[in-house]
Amino acid sequence: MPAISSGKVLVSGANGFIAVWVVQDLLKAGYSVRGTVRSEAKAKHLHKLFGSYGDKFECVIVSDITKPGAFDEAVKGIDAIEHTASPFHFNAEDPNELIEPAVKGTVGILESALKNAPDLKRVVVLSSCAAISNPTDSGILDEKNWNEDNIKEIEEKGKDATAVAKYRASKTLAEKAAWEFVKTHKHEIRWDLVTLCPPFVYGPTIHEVASADELNTSVKDFYLAIFKHVKTPEQVATIQGSWVDVRDVSQGHLRAIQKEEAGGHRFILTSGNWSWQDWYDVVNGLKIPGVAAPTGTPGAGKSVQHKQVYSTKAAQTVLGMTFMDKETCAKDTIVSLKERFGA
Repeated sequence: MPAISSGKVLVSGANGFIAVWVVQDLLKAGYSVRGTVRSEAKAKHLHKLFGSYGDKFECVIVSDITKPGAFDEAVKGIDAIEHTASPFHFNAEDPNELIEPAVKGTVGILESALKNAPDLKRVVVLSSCAAISNPTDSGILDEKNWNEDNIKEIEEKGKDATAVAKYRASKTLAEKAAWEFVKTHKHEIRWDLVTLCPPFVYGPTIHEVASADELNTSVKDFYLAIFKHVKTPEQVATIQGSWVDVRDVSQGHLRAIQKEEAGGHRFILTSGNWSWQDWYDVVNGLKIPGVAAPTGTPGAGKSVQHKQVYSTKAAQTVLGMTFMDKETCAKDTIVSLKERFGA
């Protein structure tokens, strides 16, 4: 499909941590945006935040993304879709608390697009590196990799599966469902699909958050580690992962509709690996007044052997992505948290 340089873009779950940045970047780039939210109350902050864009921004209510036809009206007159609405937390007892909205929401918006969006050219689905890597994988992983192990764990253990497995399975199943939908309806659809796979997403918050307790999962973890010093020495030494700044994820969404050659591909979006010691060293090195992370063992993060490393070759080559460094991300995240919560 051709690149989409103008027109109207639908952003589902528009009040979310990542989605608000996506809306802002789309508006700044000259697009009109229609955001979906679950209630009028959720729309108020967005109307205030983007009021200067006038009728270039609108909100519509989709109260339950799992209902058949939930997005039928929302997709009408749309040139591109950025589907970000999906739960992210580790509190589900039943795996279907995460799997059902993730899968039904994704398939539902594609079904609505097929029926009611004749001018649609591209759908971008926010997936996750959780859909890329099996927990036991090691080495360099790219877009050819899929997480099958957590799906098996859910099938075998159900509610007794780990909290992390429930979330990771939901992201994998939702992305698989999107690609299967495109395959099944390839002779009917007039648009193509792109999926974006970030790991832990940090960065400043511009969405509505009444208290630190309501922060999204990844930023809340950062807040607790840096400001509340909740990590044990063992966790500091052993917990590791990959990360990306929310503003880079937003740019990935923008470029995914602007680059013709992006159609039909998955893209990993990550700045690289981290350990908590890395973040401690970065934050303490910034010397932000009133902010001091635990000391830990300075420099020990350099000796951490990261089991999994994600390749961003495709994102750099096709989308033209460059990624933020830890210093910039940490500083802006901390400033944002201090401004919001006096942390």
